[in-house]
Amino acid sequence: MSRHTKTALLTALSFVATSALPFAAVASEPMQVAQLFPQEQVGLPTGTTIAVRYDEAERIIVTPEETAPVTLIVAQDVRSASGTVLIRSGSTIAGELRPDGDGTRFFAETLTPAGSTRSISIDATSGLITERETITRESNPDFLRGAAIGAAAGAVIGEIFGSIDFGEVLLGAGVGTLASVLLRGREEVEVVVVNPATDLTLTLQSNFVLR
Repeated sequence: MSRHTKTALLTALSFVATSALPFAAVASEPMQVAQLFPQEQVGLPTGTTIAVRYDEAERIIVTPEETAPVTLIVAQDVRSASGTVLIRSGSTIAGELRPDGDGTRFFAETLTPAGSTRSISIDATSGLITERETITRESNPDFLRGAAIGAAAGAVIGEIFGSIDFGEVLLGAGVGTLASVLLRGREEVEVVVVNPATDLTLTLQSNFVLR
């Protein structure tokens, strides 16, 4: 091979190698950019309110010391600041009514999105519910009709009114036995009356993130 031919071949190879470098740099650039922007998580901030409803009864009646499981239904879509629906109407929120200071409060535990079976942890509570009613033998039992009655409250009310059918829905099975022993023979009982339509709007106590 002549000296001129070798020189021409080396020049051509050098040009090809140099031309390939920018393409290699461009090919690697998207990966570097993607690493700078991790997948965004969409969520709702602390303080967001969630409108709910309770379809099982018009009222829920528990004793001031009672804890009762309750499942609520989200009444309307909850959207992020950008307008994305994060909690759909019809989703369910499971939790408990629990004693809290001078009243009762609902503490949410899990959210099951509408149309799904997957449960997501959620940290939300209702306001403090302080409305109480004193029930005696002279009380009209009609106000109990259509109410969901906790097991403890049901046991105590049964001690006062005897065996009467007012169509109650019992919650928290197992709690009532203890209540009937502690309060047997009492002439009256004080209960907490929860009105779901006005008492159970929930407020997020920490950020809710959809992952």
